[in-house]
Amino acid sequence: MADVHPAPSRYDITTRTLIIGGGACGMVAALAAQETGQEVLVIEADAVPTGSTALSAGLIPAAGTVLQTTAGITDNPATFAADIQAKAKGQNEQTLVDAMATGAGPAIDWLAEAYNLPFTVVTDFDYPGHSAQRMHGLPTRSGAELIDTLRGACEAQNIDIICGLRARTLFADGQQITGLRAARADGSTETIGCDKLILACNGFGGNRDMVETHMPGIKEGLWFGHDGNRGEAVIWGQALGAETRHLGAYQGHGNVAHPHGILITWATMTLGGVQVNCDGVRFWDESQGYSEAGRAVLGQPGAQAYAIFDGRIATVARQFEDFKQAEAVGAVKTANTLAALAGDLGVPADALAQTIAELPAEGADTFGRRFDGPPLAPPYCGVRVTGALFHTQGGLRTDGTGRVIRADGTGFPNLFAGGGAACGVSGSGDSGYLSGNGLLAAVVLGRSAGMAPVEDIT
Repeated sequence: MADVHPAPSRYDITTRTLIIGGGACGMVAALAAQETGQEVLVIEADAVPTGSTALSAGLIPAAGTVLQTTAGITDNPATFAADIQAKAKGQNEQTLVDAMATGAGPAIDWLAEAYNLPFTVVTDFDYPGHSAQRMHGLPTRSGAELIDTLRGACEAQNIDIICGLRARTLFADGQQITGLRAARADGSTETIGCDKLILACNGFGGNRDMVETHMPGIKEGLWFGHDGNRGEAVIWGQALGAETRHLGAYQGHGNVAHPHGILITWATMTLGGVQVNCDGVRFWDESQGYSEAGRAVLGQPGAQAYAIFDGRIATVARQFEDFKQAEAVGAVKTANTLAALAGDLGVPADALAQTIAELPAEGADTFGRRFDGPPLAPPYCGVRVTGALFHTQGGLRTDGTGRVIRADGTGFPNLFAGGGAACGVSGSGDSGYLSGNGLLAAVVLGRSAGMAPVEDIT
């Protein structure tokens, strides 16, 4: 149970900067804090750091990076900020958007240069809503590789990471956070005092009661995030008098192989693929984005659909480890004719053939989508998919440096939040999510919170 109590008379151990959560946000915060000479301790509830980061594609959007310049890509933070606000229909706090868009490029360059993270830019397809190619990822395009690489960087810097220790109670002296009590699996507890606390413990997608309260439209969706995301940051923050924003915002996804539970990259759609329902017909404009696809797919009979693409698109999709895993377990069906593919998927062959034949070579279709690439051609591919909730996007309001803001508009002296613990820049629902917003908030706010000097806030 997450709660807040007055500070105890003494702590078992103390550290200057204490970080709850060993995902991308926590690891980045730890590296940044260590660089400024802070004594750092990270506590992680799992046996090894994984979190929501490990379940993602590990892609981080950033504008104006060295890698973009090298690749000949013209981009800048102002354009990035405009893209974020356009996707969210202007619902985000502008200062937070500007902080995210401005901080992302330097964060990627820093991780690449200081810690040798081998980022490259995704250049063989475009993500919806991004006006430039700015998605940066590691070679396997997997979050598992990102979290393992960040953990290796932390270990190389001798940063202490204690796993199997879950924060339960925060201790506060007025507005000043003084430490916490954490529990091990065997029920034993330990108190840890700190001068600065960073909440990097993600959102509340694993708390079904909070999901039903704040985002009922996705409550029936497959939970594809980390079960440890139980909402402690929001619960602690509210008990302390912090302001929360956009608790109904989340990242959904409508392209999760079912029943295999494996993410199918949205490149299968952006490069010319479509989704059809069990009747073999399309039901929406797939170019809108994968987050809103979650509700669109869940609204179909059986809460499922079929992603239809071809061998050309599959070749691009294979840069993602998840897609290769989906192929390996037989989730991806391949056939030389649409009739054969329809048989494999269990959809009406005539309807599927008509659906593909009606895709326009020029202009927009009845949903408003335009198809700019080559038409689908043999071999054809298909995957049965369902809608899922990946992670929440609302949370504690921060000032752009990660400092948590109270309901009266003032900042806490030593409480910071990033990643899913903080309100992101995805507006108020699911349609405002721009690809990569989750890791954007993790990396940028994590780095800013880590860099905040302890001596300035105590």
